[in-house]
Amino acid sequence: MAAAIRLTRVGQKKRPFYRVVVMDSRKKRDGAYIENLGTFDPIAKEGGIRLKIDRIQWWLERGARPSDRVSDLMNQSRL
Repeated sequence: MAAAIRLTRVGQKKRPFYRVVVMDSRKKRDGAYIENLGTFDPIAKEGGIRLKIDRIQWWLERGARPSDRVSDLMNQSRL
């Protein structure tokens, strides 16, 4: 199984809200996930990114590959 760290959408219409999750890379965007690693609210002015950095590191050590957007979010949250 190739694990991927990516976003899944859970928000209402025209009000996006995303979860950062680990899932099998072959699953659909909003399919079943293995673990929830945080949230991302693109509309929030401050504090829209909440990540469990320790769990993300754990998954990265085991070969999970983050999507481009999740990589950007991880870089932003470390500032």
